[in-house]
Amino acid sequence: MEPQSFGTQVKRTTKKIVRIALLAALVVGFVIFSFYYWGTYEDGVMAGKILRVSEKGVLFKTYEGKINLETFGALRGASPIAESFDFSVEKGDQELIKQLQQVALSGERVNLYYIKRYARFPWRGDTPYFAVRVERLHQ
Repeated sequence: MEPQSFGTQVKRTTKKIVRIALLAALVVGFVIFSFYYWGTYEDGVMAGKILRVSEKGVLFKTYEGKINLETFGALRGASPIAESFDFSVEKGDQELIKQLQQVALSGERVNLYYIKRYARFPWRGDTPYFAVRVERLHQ
């Protein structure tokens, strides 16, 4: 009988180790995903005029925008197109989307506050840069 009990004990120990390893892998995976999904790598502000704000996508609809940095050739040899900046807007931030659309139509100069995430996810936006606030500059 001892060989059977030894074999049973080995099976139980192996199952326990496999369960612990799977649980640990799941927890580590969740922590890594959370870091990339919610973590902020950079935050900042840029000034310019909003060129466009649009809803894009086939499977995942996201809000995307472009701001003209209006550096007028400050970047040596760069075209005006290269002096623009693409950004995304979180879908749930309807108030910000509305404000961005208003300033895009008015053509006024704004400060665009943004954050940069560690990773880009297709259901969030086309870029890792997300607008978080727009500040109108009165001329």
